[in-house]
Amino acid sequence: MVSEGSIAVNLLTLADWTPPRLEELLRFAVAIKQHPQEYRRALEGRVLLMMFQKPSLRTRVSFESAMARLGGHAIVYDLANSPWGLGRETPADTARSASRYVDAILARLFSHDDLLPVINGLTDLEHPCQALGDLLTLQEKLGRLAGVRLAYVGDANNNVTHSLLDACSKMGIHLSIGCPAGAEYEPAPAILLRARGFAAESGSTLKVVHDPEAAVAGADAVYTDTWMSYHIPAERREVRERTLRPFRVTTALMKAAKPDAAFLHCLPAWRGKELDADVIDGPHSIVFAQAENRLHTEKAILLSLIR
Repeated sequence: MVSEGSIAVNLLTLADWTPPRLEELLRFAVAIKQHPQEYRRALEGRVLLMMFQKPSLRTRVSFESAMARLGGHAIVYDLANSPWGLGRETPADTARSASRYVDAILARLFSHDDLLPVINGLTDLEHPCQALGDLLTLQEKLGRLAGVRLAYVGDANNNVTHSLLDACSKMGIHLSIGCPAGAEYEPAPAILLRARGFAAESGSTLKVVHDPEAAVAGADAVYTDTWMSYHIPAERREVRERTLRPFRVTTALMKAAKPDAAFLHCLPAWRGKELDADVIDGPHSIVFAQAENRLHTEKAILLSLIR
């Protein structure tokens, strides 16, 4: 993670992980999920520090629970009143000091530029832990990853879409993104270009369209996310909701996908905004199985990086 202390592992971005390494982690997550008792002391005596600038429910609870179920311990630290948060210490100095006390560090930050070599618990640019849970969920539901057709609809200039681009392009998943035109809503060009390179190797296809029905047509699964990520100013809400409303996931839009298409959302969800209640609460929703799989993939992440 950092050059000093005992930490020497990280998960910053899925762009750094090869397809075989991703496959290995997913196999490990499946084994842990099926036989949790075999790993209940695997991280006994180990400590994870979780540093938060952004609010968190699933990331905090899933990682804290993962450490507890593996026999380890997690420390939660709010950066707002830390020397780093108060501008009295550099992020690097904070990490160098903390690395002398713990075995791993997770950071959930506003700016990707502040990310140190740690476990990336979310930044404004990427959310690799979420994407790993999504891969496990798709694999469980569909029995495979290569050749799966996933449609993402809504605001695509966000951390979830960016990590999905890396994950799908490396694992042979065909990803179709439906979003409004313009830099505010489309994936970051550098990440899209990077993912196209991975897709050329795996045989997957990536496309960005501005018609939600075209994006969803024939999809095995449909995914959406909030229209107001943490870093978006509140004063942008009205114009963003107006622009994104045609991309709301409704029952009618789901009918453009395959009849048995699954629905995913990384949560928190706002019924009546990016999706209708009858979609997330309906029979095709696997949202809460998806949320659970964060726990299992994060156990695999921790065991892979710390042991």
